[in-house]
Amino acid sequence: MFSKTEIFNISNLLSFLRLLSAIPLWLLLDDFRNDRILVLTITLFALVSDFLDGFFARKFKQITDFGKMIDPLADKIVTGVVVIKFFILKEIPEYLFYMIIGRDIVIFLGGMFLSAKIGKVLPSNMIGKITVCVLALLLVMIILNFEKGSFVYRAVFYSTLILIVVSFIAYLVRAFEFINKRKYESV
Repeated sequence: MFSKTEIFNISNLLSFLRLLSAIPLWLLLDDFRNDRILVLTITLFALVSDFLDGFFARKFKQITDFGKMIDPLADKIVTGVVVIKFFILKEIPEYLFYMIIGRDIVIFLGGMFLSAKIGKVLPSNMIGKITVCVLALLLVMIILNFEKGSFVYRAVFYSTLILIVVSFIAYLVRAFEFINKRKYESV
């Protein structure tokens, strides 16, 4: 299915490492207030590795279908681990938890369906990347114990809510466009 060169490159290594960072995050988040520096360090590694894997993939022309799958999967698992722990610890409201997890599950399963239907893996879109960045900022603010009533926290919180909805709609529209395009091309 995938060649060794498609799997084993610097970009995918960074995605694998980000995926593995979910394990210590899961273990450390129970007591993140006492392990704040370590949790923040691992979280920042995950954020920087997400940026760098895309940068290296483009720079070294290592954009592969495998990378298009492992990168968002790593993002969704790391984000999911943090969001689930913060939900359990009552750091985020229930509706935000369901919005984030629901969006990610539907996008992941929809991406698998779309890949099977059109025969290729679509890369992430810009609105999805912006959504992940703003959500990551919100999660970092929680780790740093930002005052939840502050203007900055609330601005990031509500921006996250809006972007989750907008990016979900954008992914749906894009999926239908590709399915229709494929349908008409095969006629």
